[in-house]
Amino acid sequence: MAQNFVPPTWALHNAFALAKRPDLWRTAFRLARTHAPDQWWKTKPYLPIPDSSWMNFRFETAFADTSGRPEPEQFVEYLEWAKSWKYL
Repeated sequence: MAQNFVPPTWALHNAFALAKRPDLWRTAFRLARTHAPDQWWKTKPYLPIPDSSWMNFRFETAFADTSGRPEPEQFVEYLEWAKSWKYL
């Protein structure tokens, strides 16, 4: 059974970490837009959440397990890294 890849508490902790960094808001928005499936508003849960199989693959490659999740500090580090790329 596929695990819910965006646990509410995990998302909330990352949202708080992001809220403290307004310089990363634009980067986070751009990444969310880039990773959101096409026409996400037409399917439940009506949120721009990437496909669960893709997210599970990404978590498995990063943490060797689909249940691993980045800590808020790792999430912010990823956004800082992504911001350094000119194409974003």
